[in-house]
Amino acid sequence: MTNTRRVIIGIVIILIIMISTSFNTIINFITEYKWFQELGFEKVFLTKLITQLKIGVPVFIVATILIYIYLISIKKDYYKKVNVVHTGISEKRINQIALIGAVFLSFISSSTIAGNLWFDILRYFNSTDFKVTEPIFNKDISFYIFKYPMITKIYYMLISFIVLLAVTTIIFYVIMMILRRPTLIEVDSENQFSTRQMNLNNGKRIFDIALRQLVVLGIIFFLVLGLGYYLRAYDLLYSQRGVVYGASYTDIKVILLKFRVIMIVAFISAILLFLGARRKKLRLAISGPVLMIVISIVGNLTAFLVQSYIVSPDEISKETKYIEYNIKYTQKAYGLEDVEERKFPADTTLTLEDLKENEETISNIRINDYRPTELVYNQKQGIRHYYKFNDVDIDRYYIDGKYRQVFLSPRELDQSQIKEERQTFINKHLIYTHGYGIVMSPVNKITSEGLPEMLIKNIPPITNTEGFKIERPEIYFGELTNDYIIVNTKEKEFDYPKGNSNVENIYEGNAGIKLRGLNKLLYAYKQGSLKMLLAGSITSESKIVLNRNIHDRVRKIMPYIEYDSDPYIALYDGKIYWIIDGYTVSSNYPYSEPISDSKINYIRNSVKVVIDAYNGDTTYYLADENDPIVKTYSKIFPQLFTSIDEMPEGLKAHIRYPQVLFDIQADVYRIYHMEDPRVFYNQEDEWYIANEKYENENQLIESNYLLMKLPEEEKEEFILSIPYTPKEKPNMTALLVGRNDGENYGELVVYKLPKSKNVYGPMQIENRIDSEPTISKEFTFWNQQGSSVIRGNLLTIPIEDSLLYVEPIYLKADAKDSLPEVKRVIVAYGEKIVMEPTLEGSLERIFGKSEEEPKPDIPKPTEPINPSQPTIPAEDIDDISQLIINANDVFERSIEAQRQGDWAEYGRFIEELKIILNRLDELKGTQGMEH
Repeated sequence: MTNTRRVIIGIVIILIIMISTSFNTIINFITEYKWFQELGFEKVFLTKLITQLKIGVPVFIVATILIYIYLISIKKDYYKKVNVVHTGISEKRINQIALIGAVFLSFISSSTIAGNLWFDILRYFNSTDFKVTEPIFNKDISFYIFKYPMITKIYYMLISFIVLLAVTTIIFYVIMMILRRPTLIEVDSENQFSTRQMNLNNGKRIFDIALRQLVVLGIIFFLVLGLGYYLRAYDLLYSQRGVVYGASYTDIKVILLKFRVIMIVAFISAILLFLGARRKKLRLAISGPVLMIVISIVGNLTAFLVQSYIVSPDEISKETKYIEYNIKYTQKAYGLEDVEERKFPADTTLTLEDLKENEETISNIRINDYRPTELVYNQKQGIRHYYKFNDVDIDRYYIDGKYRQVFLSPRELDQSQIKEERQTFINKHLIYTHGYGIVMSPVNKITSEGLPEMLIKNIPPITNTEGFKIERPEIYFGELTNDYIIVNTKEKEFDYPKGNSNVENIYEGNAGIKLRGLNKLLYAYKQGSLKMLLAGSITSESKIVLNRNIHDRVRKIMPYIEYDSDPYIALYDGKIYWIIDGYTVSSNYPYSEPISDSKINYIRNSVKVVIDAYNGDTTYYLADENDPIVKTYSKIFPQLFTSIDEMPEGLKAHIRYPQVLFDIQADVYRIYHMEDPRVFYNQEDEWYIANEKYENENQLIESNYLLMKLPEEEKEEFILSIPYTPKEKPNMTALLVGRNDGENYGELVVYKLPKSKNVYGPMQIENRIDSEPTISKEFTFWNQQGSSVIRGNLLTIPIEDSLLYVEPIYLKADAKDSLPEVKRVIVAYGEKIVMEPTLEGSLERIFGKSEEEPKPDIPKPTEPINPSQPTIPAEDIDDISQLIINANDVFERSIEAQRQGDWAEYGRFIEELKIILNRLDELKGTQGMEH
């Protein structure tokens, strides 16, 4: 067999082995590429592979050559220093062993570098300056975000490579000793040569030769180690030794000096190792490492003494400068350096006229909460057991020409709810493919039953107002769409139920990859589905739609961005869109305090991802083009990102300041609003997030989206707010607001309340509600009558120069599957706390009634409080418990009429009370006789 033929056969065998062992990888690569190509992001997909090849191939070739030369030099040195006995192994074979070793080491090294460093290298060479310089080493922040992490990784890789090379050196010497047994040439007394097998002296000769080789590696090791101590100085910017995060007095005065000294000693150690090995003086060789250990111990002890006896007794003086750094750079890292401070007097001068001037704010006060609303949506609008409303979102729309705050949620199809015996391949992947429509309700309106009033409902969607036409209600992409589907098959898809039958549909969108030719075989293998190959319903025009879960979808496209766990929907141009907030984060911002239970200390909401719920089109909009991290990513992946200016105005009107970012900023700002180092050190003005009672349990107040006119502003806007209280005190001290609309988007405003007077905080309001006799009595009574009281979120609403508190009260019957119903609305203002069936009624109790408006009818005294009972006259009620509830309600209304001096109503209530009591006596008598 000729050499050429052998080479060809060998190459073929190697290719067969590579293909068989990498078959799944090849299939995954092809199918993933086709999916990215479908989205128009094929360059994004190829960026990783191309970069890894650009890095890995040259590193592999260069490393193979250098390591091969290194091993051959070992062999030559071995031959030069030691005479050997040939064992039948040719020099060519030994060279091949060296080449195999070089290829193996190079493959490990190049794979590690290309696999772990490709993105760091791209970030390094595409880095964008922050134009902010840290104060210790005077480097731009971009060095620490983009460059320092890569340099650190390379350092540790070099250390690992040197150790690996040392192990390889030893192994290669052992191989040489086996393949070329050494002999020792000695000269006898007659100057004649004689040869004998190697004795113990021969072993010492080999040991010396190998040791010299290892000494060279040791010298390189100490040089690299010295560079490592130079780099470790930058780690001090993330130190937790001092009173704040970041380099402290002791770090800069002691630890930095220790690192510099050890760095110099490491370089000296390389020289001492060389001299010690050459002079064969072990003490000299190891003196450097020993000195490094001693310096490290002395440095740590000195740092302890300095911290304990110099810094601690005068901590505020010594650490002032570093506290200032911590405050400054933490504010910058979380976007808090430009928070606008406004004084808010929190007076109690609000009048009826003020309410009229803030009519839009009043009409958008939320008296529904999203959690009970989600229960109502699922029970009332689920339609079928396989439909589910996974979450309720809050947004704002123009309804009949007015700016209104609404709840809305998509009706998704949850395939896990389809009966197991019906979860066939055809049903799961070809027929039950999508959800249908949305439900929308205003946050401030309820039905007579106390349930949300629907603006959009039912299947097909019915709307109670113009401007909400939904031309594409089908939801093929969502939070519950976890399986692939195949569309445009011979099977028609289930569209929605209609009476006793179902309406069917054929997909008309552009999502999916056609299963023609080899594609069908590829994706059948990819999905592990033989039925995909055999199903007669699938034609060459059929398309497979993958990665329909929007959470998985965005993470697959761009895994280097953090995504909000709560996407929300927007209705625009007759179609349903998902909007997901994307965040760029880092753990390497100098001096910035990390988020609690996290290493992250920098965050920006730099991306708004919009996904078409019908077609799956995914667009990454640059929401913060000033963020250096996302600017760097846009250089790396230019095909992926789109300017926010290109977002349609109809969608742009629905972007929100994300609650996740706002909550992080609110938590950081409660401490970092203090800018005076001494005040900060003593935590004199630390704030807490306020507490509230929700469902009768104490909890931190959630940040709330509200639609209102801020003090000193001219029109209503969509805002996000959260109240603060002083440390360990319940009174309110500030209100943080994030603005959402137009040019004001992203602005943070903090309204600071006066410290010279007590302003009731949310928990104080909750406690006052509990202690208010009438309200407390009704709560106790209702909780004993087959129903339970559920307290909704307490809203803190600034109007003009005053604060208004609003809390909805739900009643829920103890019966299974009963729904919470809004039955009362509590309003607190100043020293007044009232509870009425409506918000308008509560406001009238406090501020009076406009003379221009007709007096509303007072609800009949027989109106039931228990949500499980219908409204019927007292004479027809046979339930003693219900009569007692009604009697209590009528009595309370008569007392209120008496307070207001409305004696006509008072008399009517007393007459009604007599009727109820008489009926009660009748029932007691009758039931007593029966028993």
